Amino acid sequence: MSNLAYFGGSKTVPDGLQVRWPVITEEDKRAVMAVLERGTLWGANAPEATAFQNEWAEYIGSQYCIALNSGTAALHCAVAAAGIGPGDEVITSAFSFLASATAIMHSNGVPIFVDIDPRIFNLDVRQVEAKITPRTKAIVAVDIHGVPADYDELRAVAEKHNLVLIEDACQAHGSLYKGVKAGKLGAMGAFSLNTTKNLPGGEGGLFVTDSAEFHGKANMTRIFGEYIEPGKGRSYKAYTLGWHYRTQEMPAAFARSQLKRLDTYVANAQRNGQYLTEVLNTIDGVTPPYIPPDRTTNYHKFRVILDPRALGVEGDPKLFRDRVMAALKAEGVSVALWQTFPLPANPLFQIGEGYGKKCPFACPHYGQQAVYNPDDYPATWHLVNNSFVVCEETYPIYPQPLELMKYYGEAFKKVFANLDEVLKIEIKPAVEVADGRVEKV
Repeated sequence: MSNLAYFGGSKTVPDGLQVRWPVITEEDKRAVMAVLERGTLWGANAPEATAFQNEWAEYIGSQYCIALNSGTAALHCAVAAAGIGPGDEVITSAFSFLASATAIMHSNGVPIFVDIDPRIFNLDVRQVEAKITPRTKAIVAVDIHGVPADYDELRAVAEKHNLVLIEDACQAHGSLYKGVKAGKLGAMGAFSLNTTKNLPGGEGGLFVTDSAEFHGKANMTRIFGEYIEPGKGRSYKAYTLGWHYRTQEMPAAFARSQLKRLDTYVANAQRNGQYLTEVLNTIDGVTPPYIPPDRTTNYHKFRVILDPRALGVEGDPKLFRDRVMAALKAEGVSVALWQTFPLPANPLFQIGEGYGKKCPFACPHYGQQAVYNPDDYPATWHLVNNSFVVCEETYPIYPQPLELMKYYGEAFKKVFANLDEVLKIEIKPAVEVADGRVEKV
């Protein structure tokens, strides 16, 4: 009998150790029930949403915060506040969730993609300047997997070319860049409160800035294009297009309660991530996440890169990746694929229909046709073909006990000590699903 659990051997990871996310406490439940008892469930300045805005602004050290119904809405508010309009180009990363690009399109802007730095998976600053044209108005930098991008270099490029730097911090709650919290690293920042995040609100988003001008414009986008002065009533006069992005009181109350434990989850994730990194660094052909010494991560995603050639394995790297994942799953390790192609390869950009009549890709104000060649992003292709995520979204790394990480480390050692057996695993074809994950037939 094989040593591997996949072929009938003993399973490495005991059942019952994984902690399901989100962790919902009695305090969380009381916070939501208090909203129902109060009876105020909505409103542009409702008490829970207002308190949450103030608390998040204080947490990251920002002057202004707006609570919204999604991270996508927060990104769009930032893009709109930056004055992006028809024919404007906005540079962003080829490796992110789709909303990093579609938020640009919500304001009729054209996303321009840049390949990634292969070590930290953020957009490669060295390639940004080559993508700047007279149409370029902003950069949306993505703190992918919770690792802040190279903001000193990005700010220098943005200032040189008079561009607005927007921080997509949707995965980076509690991460630091040179001692500064994520969200504070650009002219504006955006966070997601989707349940997969370490600050879950079910759904929701947060927009932050130190600029009164950007805050005012973003708030007009959040509601109905109205300018509402604090402490004054609504005139119902719209000055721009608003999108009704308001959050609600129960999600805000739940997220406020979760915020009290955010630093605990960040610290726990860092402990777990550092432990796994130490173990995986001892295994040939396996590279754990690299975190530059001038920043920290919340390990929103713990991505492992494989090097089959270093192990003497030839052929399709995706097949090897999938075989390793199958072996690890059988041992009890939570693994998954997240994003399996560069954003420009998404059908949205290949078909080019946009939101109708090929806009914004062929908008008359743009004066040309945007063309996205998937082959222009080799570093992103290499990453997605040779890597997977440990601790998938149902059981993310934030709340897991160190004991579980120790079993995960043992499972990795076992799998890579039995590669001859791993290479015998038969893999079924994959099926893409809408949110970038992959499921097997």
